[in-house]
Amino acid sequence: MEHRVVGDFRVTLVRSGVYYWDGGVLFGVVPKSLWSRFVEADELNRIPLGFNSYVIETGDRTVVLETGGGYKMDARAYERMRLPCPPPSLPEALEQSGFDPESIDVVINSHLHWDHCGWNTERGPGGVRPCFPNATYYARRSEWEYAHTRHPRDAVSYIDDNYDPLVESGKMILLEDDGEVLPGIRLDRAPGHNRDMMVLRAESKGATFCFLADLLPTAAHVTPTWVTAFDLYPLESIENKQKWLDQAAKGHWLMGFSHDSTQAFGRVEKRDGKWIMNPA
Repeated sequence: MEHRVVGDFRVTLVRSGVYYWDGGVLFGVVPKSLWSRFVEADELNRIPLGFNSYVIETGDRTVVLETGGGYKMDARAYERMRLPCPPPSLPEALEQSGFDPESIDVVINSHLHWDHCGWNTERGPGGVRPCFPNATYYARRSEWEYAHTRHPRDAVSYIDDNYDPLVESGKMILLEDDGEVLPGIRLDRAPGHNRDMMVLRAESKGATFCFLADLLPTAAHVTPTWVTAFDLYPLESIENKQKWLDQAAKGHWLMGFSHDSTQAFGRVEKRDGKWIMNPA
């Protein structure tokens, strides 16, 4: 468990397991001879990725950002990802880090792909129930609507039990626009990875924690043109990465990563025309 202080806020990384995915997919058109300098692949060309969640304590609210992969796939999927079946549980990881799942006030999903909202809910004999029974969940309405189109390109990324029961029960608020969900915690649409993914900024006393979700899955993706093959709109990914990284460098923001399996936090700088992510 690693944490950092951001003004009056405290931000903690809680990782609910490490899974393996094809390195070529994570780095798109970037040659392996380049990306392998930053991460080692196994015999099947898979690289380790974290199911990373961040807990933001504001003083009067406890926020969980992203809920990892969940337990709603078949055994073959977990075998492909080198994950045990059942996989590590986010509620258990939170408890081990000192956070009671029943004390969580807010859950934020940057987007609704299975690996970012899987532990929103869990299935049981009584049906689907929220993993955080006292929390209000937030996602973007347009992302939720798109999830139900079942486009062949990314239909496999969406599992309705991760969000529909929450929407139906009123526990998930679907956001129409950019803005604050709590004082100091703001969500903004940043298309590229998909159409309606959001980035988060948590600001307190002049300090900022920023989470770019899958625009910046690992610290190695700091180069704006290093985008994943998953990205539906790669040119927009590059444009938005440049925009947000420029602000992060100027503001000396603390950065989090959606899937880095080793580095919890970083600070970005631009030196001699190149972007560099320094551990923080």
